[in-house]
Amino acid sequence: MKTVINIYRHHKLSVDNFISSLMRSIPQDYIANADSILRQHRYIQLIYGVNESYHQETPIICKKERDTSHIGSDKSHYFAKLQFNDEGVFISNPYIHYRTGKASLSVVRKVGEILYVFDINLVVLLEELQLIEFNSTHDKVKRSVYFLGSTLLAFVAVALIVYGGYVFFALMFTLHEADFLHDIFKSIIAITLGLAIYDLAKQIFEHEVVFQSFHHSEDKQYKVLGKFLISIIIALSIETLMVVFKIALDDYSKMMSAFWLLIGTTVMFIGLGYFYKTINESSCKDEE
Repeated sequence: MKTVINIYRHHKLSVDNFISSLMRSIPQDYIANADSILRQHRYIQLIYGVNESYHQETPIICKKERDTSHIGSDKSHYFAKLQFNDEGVFISNPYIHYRTGKASLSVVRKVGEILYVFDINLVVLLEELQLIEFNSTHDKVKRSVYFLGSTLLAFVAVALIVYGGYVFFALMFTLHEADFLHDIFKSIIAITLGLAIYDLAKQIFEHEVVFQSFHHSEDKQYKVLGKFLISIIIALSIETLMVVFKIALDDYSKMMSAFWLLIGTTVMFIGLGYFYKTINESSCKDEE
């Protein structure tokens, strides 16, 4: 979304001139010719008309339907700061459309006493003008893959959490037969890894499937990776403690192995700290 808006702002004059030219070139009886207009110009999402008192006079005409439920409704709040250019055209700032969830522009053209409103898909318009490259088929395939991957990850996460719970409750009923420290740490590690993987699956699903903007900021991706790494490091730290305790109780000769494992976990902590430090410095530079 951020990249789309920046591209639009950079080419605003050219894009606005194209839209004004489009309003002049298409048939002036917009509602009667709405089907052909929507068919020929795939970036136009819907068309409707309001009168001078800002009450809707026509159905909202989309590519696949005509919505008559809002005829007569007051639209004055949308037109409070309407300022037409010399050609009688108003072009709004970019926004997220409430029907499609896409980056959009609203264009208003005054013809006689009627104000005709066109909602335009900004991504498709910029693609049409060859200002960006966007492949809708590729986008659908990518969403499907992310959906499948995140769903499977969620199932794996739930399985780990259930297994951790099973180990814990089994331990409670077999205390006299079980290795308490080993099993309780096994339960904690399984649940921690399950939560980490579930959080990763949730982030992928939210950012790539439910709301997948044209461009994701690197900061958002780093936060997802950072949260996952934190969960993994916590699980490794718990595993390290378990190994240290078991060696301390059983065989001191293996203490060096525990020491190197502890050093490795510490190095990961330091690496994660440096990772966050680098990201924060990069973010400050971007803001400046």
